[in-house]
Amino acid sequence: MSAARPLNTLRTFAVIAALPLLLTACGYGAESTDDGKQAEAAADAKKLSVDEVKIGYFPNLTHATALVGVQEGLLQKELGGTKIKTSTFNAGPSEIEALNSGSIDIGWIGPSPAINGYTKAAGKNLRIISGSASGGVKLVVNPEKIKSIKDVKGKKIATPQLGNTQDVALLNWISEQGWKVDAESGKGDVSVVRTDNKVTPDAYKSGSIDGAWVPEPTASKLVAEGGKVLLDEGDLWPDKKFVITNIIVSQSFLKDHPDVVEAVLRGSVKTNKWINANPDKAKASANKALEELSGKALPAEVLDPAWKSVTFLDDPLAATLDTEAEHAVKAGLLEQPDLKGIYDLAPLNKVLKAEGQDEVDDAGLGVK
Repeated sequence: MSAARPLNTLRTFAVIAALPLLLTACGYGAESTDDGKQAEAAADAKKLSVDEVKIGYFPNLTHATALVGVQEGLLQKELGGTKIKTSTFNAGPSEIEALNSGSIDIGWIGPSPAINGYTKAAGKNLRIISGSASGGVKLVVNPEKIKSIKDVKGKKIATPQLGNTQDVALLNWISEQGWKVDAESGKGDVSVVRTDNKVTPDAYKSGSIDGAWVPEPTASKLVAEGGKVLLDEGDLWPDKKFVITNIIVSQSFLKDHPDVVEAVLRGSVKTNKWINANPDKAKASANKALEELSGKALPAEVLDPAWKSVTFLDDPLAATLDTEAEHAVKAGLLEQPDLKGIYDLAPLNKVLKAEGQDEVDDAGLGVK
């Protein structure tokens, strides 16, 4: 890939940052919340190289590794006497800003904001150090208006935000159907309507949109309102896997505190193992965390199908991130980026090897 400066990315990023919407998975409420929460470390536990590690994530199911890891104390256990301070975000730019400013050290985030953040900083601010989740994105439509894929032409389809992960995926899919849409305005053979996930169900009920390409649990909320899943995005990817959530770290924190980064990764790997071994308990734990963060738990009719559609894994599925970047370039939302160096998977592979698991690949996008 060339190292051309991502001018369109900066322009799009500026537009996105000005909107109280979402750049990744799903969002509710304010853009960010400093929870002021610190996990209780055992009084006699040994501290690592810092007293506290500041962790950020989103209050949604695609970030359940963080939700469950904090809720069940699995992350804190690996950190010993080093306390966790959590902050939650509902917009990718907010989390990237927090990482850049040092307000958080490590974060769970989607691929588009990771790519945008990395390219905007000329590759000097973050590294992706692990995967966390795959899948959980669907095209849900009004079955009275859209009965087949060809019926999508001429309809109004919502995505969470201009240039976000789902927006890019829909634009790419539209292009593959042979239809044309102006990426920035959303006008064309399909009307792409950028709508905050928290109001998408109401927009669907009012008839102002005919469907939405959205992550969980918004997709299952639309189904609960009578929508029909026309397409699961996983069906468009090899092995039905594509990255929806990564773990990022600031480069300075990774350099200065590798022991803390390794401990968080160990906690993440063990949390994903626990989630996959105890899906019902993990689902309940994640929903309890969501209730504490948002004041409202997800009802079973939304939670159950949403949970089933997300896969929790440690592999960052690096090749799919590269493909997602190419889709953004193709859509005209991104100049060809240089993503080499965006990954540093050495700490994760060290943890995986110690756990007796297979190491993962950076698809040629790792640090030298």
